[in-house]
Amino acid sequence: MSIDYRIVIPARMASQRLPGKPLIEINGRPLIEHVYRRASASSAQSIVIATDSAEIHRACRSFGADSVMTSPDHQSGSDRIAECLDMLDWPDTTLVVNLQGDEPLMPPACLDQAAEILQSAPDADVASLYWPIDTAHDVEDSNVVKVVTDHAGRALYFSRSVIPCPRGTSIEAALAESPGWLRHIGLYAYRAGALRAFSSMPPSPLEHLEKLEQLRFLEAGKVIRMEKARSFIPAGVDSPADLERVSTILSGEAD
Repeated sequence: MSIDYRIVIPARMASQRLPGKPLIEINGRPLIEHVYRRASASSAQSIVIATDSAEIHRACRSFGADSVMTSPDHQSGSDRIAECLDMLDWPDTTLVVNLQGDEPLMPPACLDQAAEILQSAPDADVASLYWPIDTAHDVEDSNVVKVVTDHAGRALYFSRSVIPCPRGTSIEAALAESPGWLRHIGLYAYRAGALRAFSSMPPSPLEHLEKLEQLRFLEAGKVIRMEKARSFIPAGVDSPADLERVSTILSGEAD
């Protein structure tokens, strides 16, 4: 399917666990360059890195990436992207994929998929992906965000809690019977107008409670379309151990 969409990669220097994370080198390249190279392998018409750091801005230019300087006051990557698309004067109908700046293993096919979902669903404001959960540990882990959808693939709710909650059986038994839980993957495609509206709204009550910004869309009556990812999406970089894991995987891909 031919699709016209753009990728924005939000990147900032502040990170509690890995300060200066976008510029940490992995196999001779800064992390942000690895992410940019993944985006470049997609079908996107353009890629831009939105940052609040002059150091990141200079690094992006050094490896040939377009980048824009945004406000340091944004509370989320979504807000940073909203400023970016205003700076670039993109129409409300533009399809924009948000690729986090710490996802150097993102399959390019999944970037295309998120945009394709949105293009094929005129009722949707946002599109995102999920992956089946196959262990009780992940079902119960509050760091694993779960999503419940309707039969048409529209998101009903996102939570850190066990949703759906099994009655009269254990999670292990429920998993053995059928895969009933879906892990939400934080890859989003937006219509630019929906993202502008999102950024203009204050955080919603459920968003504040769960610390999940996608709930702001649902509470505002917006439609989020979900699909199973075309391929498994490895975890991003949040710790020194993640740096080693990603380095090993990227080294294997280069062989």
